[in-house]
Amino acid sequence: MTQPDLRIAFSASDRPEAAAARDRLVALYGSADTASADVIVALGGDGFMLETLHANLQRRTPVFGMNRGSVGFLMNDYREEGLPERLATAGRAVIHPLQMDAWTEGDKLHSGLAINEVSLLRQTRQSAKLRITVDDRVRLEELSCDGCLVSTAAGSTAYNLSAHGPIIPLGAQVLALTPISAFRPRRWRGALLPHTARVCFEVLEPDKRPVSATADSFEVRRVTRVEVRERRDIALTMLFDAGRSFEERVLAEQFAS
Repeated sequence: MTQPDLRIAFSASDRPEAAAARDRLVALYGSADTASADVIVALGGDGFMLETLHANLQRRTPVFGMNRGSVGFLMNDYREEGLPERLATAGRAVIHPLQMDAWTEGDKLHSGLAINEVSLLRQTRQSAKLRITVDDRVRLEELSCDGCLVSTAAGSTAYNLSAHGPIIPLGAQVLALTPISAFRPRRWRGALLPHTARVCFEVLEPDKRPVSATADSFEVRRVTRVEVRERRDIALTMLFDAGRSFEERVLAEQFAS
């Protein structure tokens, strides 16, 4: 597809600078309807990039982010000139979300998708107690902690990294299982799992030690069991400027001071 034929839809977060940038870009390039666009340009921060990807799960239109927010690891630099050329030469990063199935009292099922991570967190002053099973085999009989998470490669530089989990290259085909403030066993630092792994968390003493589960921004309170697996059948595409690929950003992050 030649550059003039590229149908671009612009989407902005609720930050004033993002909305103003959208108005300027629409004036320069026009704006296609999201349903018919070849690419969506998301203006905001990393949180808005995730919102945009979630909103387009059915269409799976490639998303090119430009930073008009506060973080911007998943975003490209904001420049108004030469946008069609940047889009035409952009590199692609394909990511697969996680499926979270969470059960609450009465065996009620709640399901959601996570592009970054599925996290379990204690709801009260009491630590959470979790039993962790991987592919139907109990790997950790009892983890006493503030929580635990399963991260995709795309999300490994977000909450996972803050919890001292590993940074994962996009093509590694592994998931990070990372504890959050582990108390017992104190030396357990988590595990790297094959991307095909099915992880099950059983909440021990759920009445005394309630736990919430979150798939990106979708939260379920007082869960009793949570299962996590990769949805390989869903492929989402992020676009990055030539020479600024997601793989390069991940590599550079590992050498950041």
